[in-house]
Amino acid sequence: MLIPLTRKTFESLIPVVATGPQYLYFWGKLPDLLRRLLISIVGVLIATLGIGLVFGADYGFLRFAFGVGSGFYWLWGPVLWASLKNLEYRRVPYAGFWQGEVLDVYITDELIGQEETVNNRGDLVIVENRERCINLEVGDEAGFTARLRVPLKRSHQAIDVGDTAQMVVMSNRGDLGRITKNTDIYIPNHNLWVNDYPYLQRDAFIEVSRQLRSRERRQPDDRSPGRSNRSERRERSSRNDQSPSPRRPPEVTDDYQSDREWNQAPRRRSDRSPSRRPNQRRSRSDW
Repeated sequence: MLIPLTRKTFESLIPVVATGPQYLYFWGKLPDLLRRLLISIVGVLIATLGIGLVFGADYGFLRFAFGVGSGFYWLWGPVLWASLKNLEYRRVPYAGFWQGEVLDVYITDELIGQEETVNNRGDLVIVENRERCINLEVGDEAGFTARLRVPLKRSHQAIDVGDTAQMVVMSNRGDLGRITKNTDIYIPNHNLWVNDYPYLQRDAFIEVSRQLRSRERRQPDDRSPGRSNRSERRERSSRNDQSPSPRRPPEVTDDYQSDREWNQAPRRRSDRSPSRRPNQRRSRSDW
């Protein structure tokens, strides 16, 4: 199932400014924080020394603004990168709500990095950092399929083949004939999100999903043939009740009509048989 979304609904699902989960995603781990701290320190040094030597003391406000902004980069840096990632998706002109099912799910070990170390004998050793990931393949009856690989979590063990899968897809074509991007996947059977980067406003997406499901449930009832047949029969009966009944000729009485119907009706076999007394037994020839 693929239902086009209006531009207003699509922009409400992918915000302009980073949300809480998006901020935490770009906050990263300790090495990411140390990298941002280093950039902040370098920015403060440039603001205090570089700008003062190049432009002189007349640009004090510029030095102050640049120094404060670069000094707090370690704090607002995740907001910047999350907003830029959201803007990349918001630039796609068309979007739609997609619903299918889980076609396949399996676990793999993925290489995420390598480290070079030296052992006790002085030999160079390459250590591979691997991470267990869940691979999710979803599809629908139209033949569209999508694959998503994310780090494995304990909650992912509830996912099974055949579960309902929902997400937002984007395209450069108005008919959504060619999908270019897709967001994180929502599994409503388990109220579970499968994602690497949380693109969507989750509460807003669940509300859109609920409204579309309720609309789909109402449409078959309005189009059902049984309901239309009942309405047609009701209208036909009302028209018959309102139409005047044909008048019977005055010379035909009820007794005459009943006698005529009796004479014209086909007689049964028992009517042609001779009369028999109640206690008289039937002979074999009577059967």
